Amino acid sequence: MAFDQDEKHPPRRRKAPESPASGGEIFSPQMTPKAATTIRENQTLSPEIAGIGEQRLYDSLRPMSFDEYVGQKAEVDNIRVFVQAAKLRQEPVCHLLLSGPPGLGKTTLAQICAHELGVNIKSTSGPAIEKKGDLAGLLTSLEPRDVLFIDEIHRLNPVIEENLYPAMEDFMFDVIIGEGPHARSIKLELPKFTLIGATTRTGLLTSPLRDRFGYIARLDYYTSADLEKIVSRSARLLNIDIDDDAVIEVGRRSRGTPRIANRLLSRLRDFANVQGLKSITQKLAAESLGMLGIDSIGLDKMDHRILHTIIEKFGGGPVGVDTLAAATGEHRNTLEDVYEPYLLQQGFIQRTPRGRIATSRAYTHLGLEPQNVVGAQPDLFDF
Repeated sequence: MAFDQDEKHPPRRRKAPESPASGGEIFSPQMTPKAATTIRENQTLSPEIAGIGEQRLYDSLRPMSFDEYVGQKAEVDNIRVFVQAAKLRQEPVCHLLLSGPPGLGKTTLAQICAHELGVNIKSTSGPAIEKKGDLAGLLTSLEPRDVLFIDEIHRLNPVIEENLYPAMEDFMFDVIIGEGPHARSIKLELPKFTLIGATTRTGLLTSPLRDRFGYIARLDYYTSADLEKIVSRSARLLNIDIDDDAVIEVGRRSRGTPRIANRLLSRLRDFANVQGLKSITQKLAAESLGMLGIDSIGLDKMDHRILHTIIEKFGGGPVGVDTLAAATGEHRNTLEDVYEPYLLQQGFIQRTPRGRIATSRAYTHLGLEPQNVVGAQPDLFDF
């Protein structure tokens, strides 16, 4: 029964959200669920974007053409061919899937594709498309040959994903009108577009979705030489005077990730400004990065804690990821998504069916004596 609000019937109030003290995880509306569970102890080395200010900084540094893009040469050359062929035929580019760890330039590559084609790009993320109507609104707003970019595409709702299949294959979208026995399906014709998906977890993509992409590009961590070029370019765009030796120092400590390299450059500018220096020297870079808890090859305090825990508490391993998460006080997803990829890539740990094992290189880097570790074990037939 409807009634007006009065003294006897005050308006209902929404229940206040739980405070962090209640034991739940801190979560802000600007953060995706993944970002909320992957907050690093040292945010300086996080591959995730920290906030709006940082997003604006990176947007100002993004290259706008394939010629300006540094690194990933094999993948970029292939995508360049696809884009040039599509321009010659006046057709959309085949659907592209860009995979790899965060901060390697997947979003930048998607924007370059749209810029080189001379078309618009609409960007969204998998979790943001909650209803079928959201997807319909995105697809029907596209112009011919436009680019639709979906970040974290592996997190699409299964129902949304199934409605995306006919749009990718036949450029059609099914709409149900009416209910019950009077319901009927109408196919909306969509303009021919290009879908570019980005993912950090290729294994979570379903086979039907993965098979509908015309090309899958895997982006790997950058070499120190490529990162040095990126730091030099960013310094030039930001009018930062930095010595060549300091550029090498930043490139070596950036964990193979351009986003981290740009962040370190920005922090070094802060140190230089406070100390009244006109340029960033190698001495300033080494001292400042040391103050930030970043060692000579880009490992931070949490990386050291993980390695020390495996070696000192579990005899070098093997140790399960859940046990390691409990011992270090980090979330399992954080260990697997943020820390382990770089430690594995650098050869400090190994994944085995029984758990994580510290390698001889980890012992050497920490200044410890290797004992029965990977790379130092005797052969089976050594008697």
